Amino acid sequence: QSEPVHFYQIWILPRAQGGEPRYAQRAFPDTERSGKLRCLASPDGRDGSLTIHTDASLYGALLGKGESLVHGLLDGRNAWVQVARGRVDVNGTELAAGDGVALSDEPGIALTGVDAAELLLFDLP
Repeated sequence: QSEPVHFYQIWILPRAQGGEPRYAQRAFPDTERSGKLRCLASPDGRDGSLTIHTDASLYGALLGKGESLVHGLLDGRNAWVQVARGRVDVNGTELAAGDGVALSDEPGIALTGVDAAELLLFDLP
């Protein structure tokens, strides 16, 4: 009641219809996301990520001002980048908190913190 809440509800279509609905949550410490893309959810639960029943991977990152990362995309893959806090340059386009951008036909995604920032990156079919 005394603290503001910043909440994203994300829906990703499952690989097949008719599966049992699931809910999961896990805290990922800042140290696991600081200056790097941390896999948060994936089809195979790799690296301790949450398991989802679709061909998508979700990453989270915390970037300092001027800090950069690159995420390569395989042929035929797409991405969505959502900025939760701060400002981020995504392949030459500056985004602010609340902004998102879809990327297709890109070999990779270059992310640079314009300010200290938090972002989500979805690697999608």
